[in-house]
Amino acid sequence: MTSAPDSDHTAVLVAAVEQARAAAVEEAVADLGPETGETAVGEHLRAFEEPGGAVTHQFEARQPGYRGWMWTVTLAGGHPVTVSEVVLLPGDDALIAPPWVPWEQRVRPGDLGVGDLLPTRPDDPRLVPAYVQNDDPAVEEVATEIGLGREKVMSREGRLAAAARWHDGPHGPDSDMARAAPERCGTCGFFLPLAGSLRAAFGVCGNEYSPADGSVVSVEFGCGAHSAVQVEQGSPVAVAELVYDDGVDMEVVPEHDPVVVTS
Repeated sequence: MTSAPDSDHTAVLVAAVEQARAAAVEEAVADLGPETGETAVGEHLRAFEEPGGAVTHQFEARQPGYRGWMWTVTLAGGHPVTVSEVVLLPGDDALIAPPWVPWEQRVRPGDLGVGDLLPTRPDDPRLVPAYVQNDDPAVEEVATEIGLGREKVMSREGRLAAAARWHDGPHGPDSDMARAAPERCGTCGFFLPLAGSLRAAFGVCGNEYSPADGSVVSVEFGCGAHSAVQVEQGSPVAVAELVYDDGVDMEVVPEHDPVVVTS
């Protein structure tokens, strides 16, 4: 007894379109209900052979919200044909949800609102341990200044990342405001330098009339509210410019004897 050639076996599975459709409709009815499921399976799109001799048929999905999706039915065997699997799969132009992102990667700057809590990761590369206990007031004063009075301080990586962010931000030297400014923040009387290793490059603006008031600014940033800006003093009364007109012709009028009128 000999078995049918593989080509005949595949041909039987490829030709079993209606059996595959019936399996898809049955699954759609079970998932969506009779009213929607019976019309959810559309036209036959394609059939292709799977490894191991199985054949998969794909049908257009017509239920609302599933544009570009396909009812996918895998058939196996040959005599008789059996249904191995029925699934709903997205096509190349299907509407699908974006990839899942862990919450710690999903939170972006500016997302934190009133009452929200944002814990740092235990392995946050921006922080390093810095807790020190000492009973000497002199040591405590110095420790507080350099950050040793806290459990954690910013690491070198964290400081470099912050410096790059501030430098490239709206209060950095390459912003439109800085390029149009007459002077730089580093020479402004309202500039309050930061403490620590970032002191030479950044500070806080203390001018309430500046758009950067209360924000970290680069020493190379600037605006029109610099403390050295002065208004040019002019005369309070407009003085008309003197005009000398040398082109006026002078005409000499001859003198005449007086005329005496008698009655």
